[in-house]
Amino acid sequence: MAISLGTGGGNRAPQMNVTPLIDVLLVLIIIFMLILPKLPKGLKAQVPQPPDQPQRVQETAPDQVVLTVFADQTVQLNQEAPVALDVLDSRLRKLFQNATHHVIFVRGAKTLDFQNIAQVIDIAKGVGLERVALMTE
Repeated sequence: MAISLGTGGGNRAPQMNVTPLIDVLLVLIIIFMLILPKLPKGLKAQVPQPPDQPQRVQETAPDQVVLTVFADQTVQLNQEAPVALDVLDSRLRKLFQNATHHVIFVRGAKTLDFQNIAQVIDIAKGVGLERVALMTE
């Protein structure tokens, strides 16, 4: 080790030692790499898949079924005449006896409470329809 006695005569500017700073940055990078998850996680979604076989025409149920719930406790199935809630169960069972994989859409009047809509959804679930969608205006 050599010691300088200062006989050079010039002013030396102080120099910053960056080696500890680089060490701290490398440690922080390693910590963040360990803390962050390796794979991003998202919500599970059902993505439409192309059909494996050609689609057949189904005679039992139409492709889109819309249930409209009115304020007087009647339900209209597509464009048919409105029926009471008691008859809806048997009507849906007859319509979807072989094809319960269809989606039905439920639309309600603006003045209805959600309790009435939920009752129609419960009837559809009781028939075996698992895919029930709500329609908005």
